[in-house]
Amino acid sequence: MSEPTIQELFDLTGRVALITGGTGFLGSSMSRGLAEAGANVVIASRDLARATSAAEALPRQGDQKHFGVQLDHLDEDSLNSGFDSAVAAAGQVDILINNGQQGHAMDVTDVTFEAFSKDLQNASGYFCLARRLRDHTVSRGVAGSVVMIGSMYGVVGSYPDAYEEICTASPVQYHALKGGVIHMTRHLAVYWAKDNVRVNCLSPGPFPSEKAPQEMVERLKKKSPMQRMGHPHELKGALLLMVSDAGSYLTGQNLLIDGGWTAW
Repeated sequence: MSEPTIQELFDLTGRVALITGGTGFLGSSMSRGLAEAGANVVIASRDLARATSAAEALPRQGDQKHFGVQLDHLDEDSLNSGFDSAVAAAGQVDILINNGQQGHAMDVTDVTFEAFSKDLQNASGYFCLARRLRDHTVSRGVAGSVVMIGSMYGVVGSYPDAYEEICTASPVQYHALKGGVIHMTRHLAVYWAKDNVRVNCLSPGPFPSEKAPQEMVERLKKKSPMQRMGHPHELKGALLLMVSDAGSYLTGQNLLIDGGWTAW
């Protein structure tokens, strides 16, 4: 067996990647990374026009084609029809990025039972989409890759003083969700390894968008060994490792891209 080159290992040419929430702050950069690596990218969003517009803006080389589909992973019918639409449009799906996430801006003081339960349904959507990917690739006799998007807040608690008197604290249900997603990754990885389907989790640290309160951002910087926040493009390399042949022996892992936050 000849040793593949580094270029061959990271090349996604001929593969199709479905990414939920691919029009968002982090999702947009990850979508571009997948396209830059040669994949045909299907961007999923609750808003079809937004998904299609984002797909049209992705870079293309050669025969690359990108698509937009409507998919709400909190709704079972929409989830299934969205996955079916991705397969119909692109011909196949080889890679799934469970990135979409919907939640309530409520913290431990005011979150309701209903809101808490609704936010945890993100994990249900992640699982059902992952199972669709697994069943689809197994039926084709090809390898599959699933990446769950977790968070450093699925591993550690947040600092109350980072949010105090500025904005709503990091939601308790978000921590419960992301911790569950990280462990679900391990569970699915060991069950699906025999099916040639790898499952990993990419957990960003502090990556606030421009909408985040600046005072809170400055407080967060002081909590980080690097003394700065992450930039969306800094997730591209880790994502590509997980979904490409470069990570062919990588499964069941949670990779934290957090500027050293969890190393304290």
